[in-house]
Amino acid sequence: MVQMLDVPDAADRLAARFAERGHRLYLVGGSVRDALLRGTGAADRDPGDLDFTTDARPETILKIVEGWADAIWDTGIAFGTVGLRRGDDILEVTTFRADSYDGASRNPEVRFGDTVEGDLVRRDFTVNAMAVELTGPERRFVDPHGGFAALAQGILDTPDLPERSFADDPLRMLRAARFVSQLGFTPAERVTAAMTEMAGELARITAERVQAEFSKLILGAHPRRGVELLCDTGLARHVVPEVSDMQLETDEHMQHKDVYTHSLVVMEQAIERETDGPDLTLRLAALLHDIGKPATRRKEPDGRVSFHHHEVVGAKMTRKRMRALKYPKVLIDDVSQLVYLHLRFHGYGKGEWTDSAVRRYVTDAGPLLDRLHDLVRSDCTTRNRRRAAALQRNYDGLEDRIAALREKEELDAIRPDLDGNQIMELLGIAPGPAVGKAYKHLLALRMEEGPLGPERAEAALRAWAAENL
Repeated sequence: MVQMLDVPDAADRLAARFAERGHRLYLVGGSVRDALLRGTGAADRDPGDLDFTTDARPETILKIVEGWADAIWDTGIAFGTVGLRRGDDILEVTTFRADSYDGASRNPEVRFGDTVEGDLVRRDFTVNAMAVELTGPERRFVDPHGGFAALAQGILDTPDLPERSFADDPLRMLRAARFVSQLGFTPAERVTAAMTEMAGELARITAERVQAEFSKLILGAHPRRGVELLCDTGLARHVVPEVSDMQLETDEHMQHKDVYTHSLVVMEQAIERETDGPDLTLRLAALLHDIGKPATRRKEPDGRVSFHHHEVVGAKMTRKRMRALKYPKVLIDDVSQLVYLHLRFHGYGKGEWTDSAVRRYVTDAGPLLDRLHDLVRSDCTTRNRRRAAALQRNYDGLEDRIAALREKEELDAIRPDLDGNQIMELLGIAPGPAVGKAYKHLLALRMEEGPLGPERAEAALRAWAAENL
């Protein structure tokens, strides 16, 4: 197993410096896990920063790396961690830890340990509780909790009792779902049971940290599996309760598509359309596009179920949830807009839209248009092949209309034929609300009729001014 590891030269050179001073250095945690995954061909994960643990105390670590590292940062030194850069390699060295937690927050009482085994037992999962000693005569693989066997079987388990591990740090429950998404692992039964029992403990964790783990989950190779684990254990109630709420009961009198499963399928189909790596904006929009349905579900007189204006309600709910999770404003705006627009195409029919409606579709989507294309196409999950093919053909027709209009006009940057300065000059008015109203009038004409040209635009402006100024 040691020979399977591709250890960078920088790690061996660093280990030699520790050995010269009588200390041990171990490559540890995710660095070992991912190196083993690459060695077995089980996963193609880019090597990240290198993590090490050592018996040396922080002040000693600083002395050992001084003069060898190209850069050193000690922002984590209170927790025993020294970060450094050597060439292109980023390395992080942490003194053996034997922390304890206060049970009310995730803030540990930092205590340094004396053995690598004591350090490994406090780690989150057995696949992250493996180490390789680099300072001995030969490399030595340290795996006291069966991490390699768990890795080979794709099992996610904890070194300690999961209840104790999750009580120490509830974020580990969300991290379990993230590893399910990223690596395709299956949680051990005792882990799933503990997550279900202790889901409420996640409330102790800050929204920023929850958001970071959830985003990694969504960007993983198997996000559906991660989301399903969140919902099955009740953790979703403390992260994205709106997703759990989509698990609507369906009875013989209120037949409708399973909104929850449908949304997961839409997310998977959107992922298949990605061309430039994982897209957090598109994936979140696909997952959340129908969260407005539970709040808008109505039984119609004919027995059908309707969800009128669920896109409007869903966009508001999306914005509220993403704000609660402390997402950046730009991302919130983009995802909410995609949720708001995802249903508009269904008014297109077989091409009945006017050119004006096509222009508004493009303008409202703005830079999100390509993502909107992917979301709308992915939103088709019907098993009726004829209907699915018809929907895709209709959307092909819309894209052809957009392309044709692009050839004739600046469709992606629609603006009035006259700018604010020209409006003021023609009407002889100073800057103020009247200029804005005139601008909006000309913009509406541009949307409706396409490019007017200077003469028609001036005539339209004067006619508007005669009635409104």
